[in-house]
Amino acid sequence: MAWALFLVYLAGTAYLGWLGYRRTTGFSSFALGNKDIHPVIVGITLAASTASASTFIINPGFVYVDGFSAWFHMVVGVAVGFLTMLYVLSFKFRRIGEQSRALTIPDWIGKRYQSRGFALYFSLLNLLSFAFVVLLVGGISIVMQSLLGISNTMALVITLVFVTGYVFIGGTYAHVLTNVLQGSLMIGVTILILGACVKLAFTGSVPLFERLAQSDPHLLEMVKSDGILFNDWFSVFVAGFVVGAVIVCQPHILTKALYVKNDTEVRQYLLVFAAIFLLFQLLGSPGFFAHLVVPEASLLDLDTGQFRQDLVMTVFLKTVFPEWVFTIVSVVLLAAAMSTLDGLLVSMATITANDLVLNVFADNRSLDPEKRMALALKISHVVLIFIAIAAFLINLQPPRLLGIFGQVGVYGLTAAAAPPLLLGVLFRIVPLGLVWTGSILALTIHFVLFFFGSELMPNSGLTFSNPGVTASIASLIVIPALIAIAYSTKFRNIR
Repeated sequence: MAWALFLVYLAGTAYLGWLGYRRTTGFSSFALGNKDIHPVIVGITLAASTASASTFIINPGFVYVDGFSAWFHMVVGVAVGFLTMLYVLSFKFRRIGEQSRALTIPDWIGKRYQSRGFALYFSLLNLLSFAFVVLLVGGISIVMQSLLGISNTMALVITLVFVTGYVFIGGTYAHVLTNVLQGSLMIGVTILILGACVKLAFTGSVPLFERLAQSDPHLLEMVKSDGILFNDWFSVFVAGFVVGAVIVCQPHILTKALYVKNDTEVRQYLLVFAAIFLLFQLLGSPGFFAHLVVPEASLLDLDTGQFRQDLVMTVFLKTVFPEWVFTIVSVVLLAAAMSTLDGLLVSMATITANDLVLNVFADNRSLDPEKRMALALKISHVVLIFIAIAAFLINLQPPRLLGIFGQVGVYGLTAAAAPPLLLGVLFRIVPLGLVWTGSILALTIHFVLFFFGSELMPNSGLTFSNPGVTASIASLIVIPALIAIAYSTKFRNIR
């Protein structure tokens, strides 16, 4: 049954990818479509792209380990920060992007600040998104191995050949059409999973909180004193909001504003997105309920004997659902991860082609605009293949904590992108040197604190091993200072 359902899903997705291919007429439509996508579809696509393997597979493991502190950070803090920043940026980002005919975030930044060098800098930083690709591919492999009974290698081959294949031929249209299918399935399964949690909450004579406390007395602490990543007030109550805000600056998220024609359509897709996104965010909650039904011994790696928190969701679902329901849910979990993976692949390929290749060849007069766009499309296809090969090789021996591996790179990218994007929509005139300095400083602070923060500030009490904390500190140091400088100088013309 598992193989049958999976093959049906592959066939349906492949057909939608082919429909996307029929609507793709060149590099511009490969990157953004032709602004003929309905805002409701954009909202579903954005929700499906945002709710990735992290939401459905990885985050419940963090809640299982760190309890309420992880839940508040990942569910409440991230949701509030994300929705706030998305609303602040989307409208003006679309207007400026439409005026400048931008195709990507680096393209938008380069045209907004009239600097090819700045665009090139961000096109190189975009390569940090590869860390998240590794996370997604690894999460898909975990579920696929459990569902289909195949090896890690075979799961990686199926995933990368299939997803890269339909993105290769259909670009943005394939991404959007497949995400509508995937997002619709994800909504149904989310309701099913949360329903199972509610049932567990009211099962038995002992109240839920008492049962959780019996499992782990620190599980419901607002700040888990013996936690690994969420053991101080800043990481729990501040970092979640700040990092939720800056991750809006991921290339495959904010550019959805460029899919539509006007502000009315932006407002429509944001409302659709917000409703679905908040539902998906609650999927961190099964991490609590896994304590009631999943013995820790079942979360040990069979080869190494080490505890694998990224197995929590899969084992929980296998425990609470009959086999046939688990099979259906697992196929949808694969769809959830693939829905973000295809968006990332489109954005990485587009940015590399448009902002690296076209920047390099911009002064080559032998290449007219039409030829440059044709070259960019070819290069984007080559990039897709290289990304797939690299992701395959790394996931043959995946990082122990996939969630942290993926977050380090992505949070660095978004911390660096947030200053020029935010100042670019808030102020009419911004000195290029100011945003250059802010971007590099934010990136540097994030990585220095993540890798060396515990040595540099051993008594700070901050959890530097949590990339959400280091990205938040970087953003809080840099962004308010830049806004204050921009506002207090002659450049303070507010939009």
